[in-house]
Amino acid sequence: MSLEILSFQKEHAARPADRFAGHAVIFDCSGAAFFRDLSLLVVSDLHLERGAAHARRGFFVPPYDTGRTLEALSAVIARYRPARIVSLGDNFHDRVGAREMTDEHRERLSGFAEGCDWVWINGNHDPDGVAGLPGAVFDQWSFEGLTFRHEPAAAEKAEICGHLHPSATLNRPGKSVRRPCFAADENRLMLPAFATTRGGLDLRHTAFSGLFDRNTLIAHMLGPDRVYALPFAALAG
Repeated sequence: MSLEILSFQKEHAARPADRFAGHAVIFDCSGAAFFRDLSLLVVSDLHLERGAAHARRGFFVPPYDTGRTLEALSAVIARYRPARIVSLGDNFHDRVGAREMTDEHRERLSGFAEGCDWVWINGNHDPDGVAGLPGAVFDQWSFEGLTFRHEPAAAEKAEICGHLHPSATLNRPGKSVRRPCFAADENRLMLPAFATTRGGLDLRHTAFSGLFDRNTLIAHMLGPDRVYALPFAALAG
């Protein structure tokens, strides 16, 4: 997959360093975005305690999702050492996840949040905020000209959001590749679900109608060890 996408990129002019709303941004293959000049790390849709939420409803899945997500979160924090972190909602998979998580996981997550300025954005899965964890909680938050929220607002500018778990599909000779992606145009940056929560909606789904300018929309597709930037026109129709 990597060689084919890389070959596709070489057919197009080299692009400048990634920027959004005037800020340099690094798109990480974990699904996190790091704004270098702001020392700001952004993640979305952690869906912590997803397995426990399913178990409470009688659907049993392996109970490893929270531990694996925290491992990935630890790695990306160590990689960038941000001064502040924003988690864009659906931090937990349901309203009681923050309260019911194990002491071990709570202590580890609290350790992350105590090491920097942490902002929790409320999501549709966890609208009541997080219980007993350090950090500030908002429905939306603004910082340095950027607006952070869980669900996109149709007319917003310089917005950073999540919620839809964007993905993109690329057709190459003999195969089709579908991967989670960042979606960005001049006004909006939408993050994929972080780490272990994958899947989501293809960028051509009607849920994205009106949210992006397709002439400038770039899908930053997540690969195993790097992110591949592709214009919307190059994606499978």
